Amino acid sequence: MNLLHRRICRSDSWAARMRSQILPWACRGVPLHADVLEIGPGYGVATGWLLEQGGRVTAVEVDPVLAAALRERLGDRADVRTGDGADLPFPDGSFDAVVCFTMLHHVPSALQQDRLFAQAARVLRPGGVFAGSDSRAGLFFRLLHVADTMVVVDPGSLSGRLRSAGFADAAVDTVPRAIRFRATR
Repeated sequence: MNLLHRRICRSDSWAARMRSQILPWACRGVPLHADVLEIGPGYGVATGWLLEQGGRVTAVEVDPVLAAALRERLGDRADVRTGDGADLPFPDGSFDAVVCFTMLHHVPSALQQDRLFAQAARVLRPGGVFAGSDSRAGLFFRLLHVADTMVVVDPGSLSGRLRSAGFADAAVDTVPRAIRFRATR
């Protein structure tokens, strides 16, 4: 992420928006009370919220500096690992829910996103749910990502991509600035 993007993602206003709007919207009806894997926690805004939902939270962050900071901040309240969501270090069927929030556009290619989806399906238990959200492209979003990775997820093709990754069903909803998705293994 570029410097401006990092500043926004660390801000109190972003954390408040995530906690009050995005996370409740993206997770409505998702079982978060058991074993939950979060892919791409970044600065940990969603991780803290997930811990409040009562489940056992594991987080996988590709950036070793962000992973170390989150591990230090959360201590033993969550299992924070450094790793790639497209190559998860867990056995098949390890989690009841896998989630990711506003991070898919940072995955460097659609192929890598598809690998992440397949890994999410692999580590879910039968009946488990993969859910999350991401931003939609707009002028401000594009400006925010100058000199930054930005591979926007097309909401029109996402449900098909999730089914191709091994999910039994998939639903995608949009609002003007965001998408949310849910798929079941």
